[in-house]
Amino acid sequence: MKKLLVGFLVIAGFTGFAQAGGNAAAGKNKAATCVACHGEGGNSIVPTFPKLAGQNERYLVKQLKDIQCGYLSAQEQKAQKCNGRAVPTMAGQLDNFNDADLADIAAYYASQAASGGQAKAANAAKGEEIYRAGIRSKGVAACTACHSPTGKGNAPAGYPALGGQYADYIAAQLRAFRAAADGLPGRANDGDTKIMRDVAYRMSDSEIDAVASYISGLY
Repeated sequence: MKKLLVGFLVIAGFTGFAQAGGNAAAGKNKAATCVACHGEGGNSIVPTFPKLAGQNERYLVKQLKDIQCGYLSAQEQKAQKCNGRAVPTMAGQLDNFNDADLADIAAYYASQAASGGQAKAANAAKGEEIYRAGIRSKGVAACTACHSPTGKGNAPAGYPALGGQYADYIAAQLRAFRAAADGLPGRANDGDTKIMRDVAYRMSDSEIDAVASYISGLY
């Protein structure tokens, strides 16, 4: 490891979620070196690294497994039926961890209190409208449907909590989903429904930045 880069936070990988149920105390020790990027207790102080504190276990486990899978060959991914997520800063960091280790790490971060963020005043109104009502003219669904009105996500379904996450990180993940939807290198571990790729593909840069900023202040 052990620098966990899990994603939006924001956002997604909505099918085939791995089962959680790890040991938080054991996870704290296993995540010791994750502090370098993700901060004490999973509250990163660097906007490009996501906050992991308070994120639901099911989502964290899935992202960790997807990151492990992302560094397998296409043939190996197919054989293991996994949905890879390549994160350059995570290359090799999870190689020595088994499923129980990942569950423990996820349990530890899920047990921690997440720090808040702050939305930019200039983006607040536009971001709130997108988050709560979507963009009807473009067929973009409201974020509340999966991530809850308060940004806490849906733990049983494995939909990630977003509230308080860094706007820079959220925006980067939305752009990565959009790139993948356009056939470019990006993020495509949102399952067969392609829900995040479909949403992000329909959004402009200004819309992405506005909703990311609003989400950062939602906690």
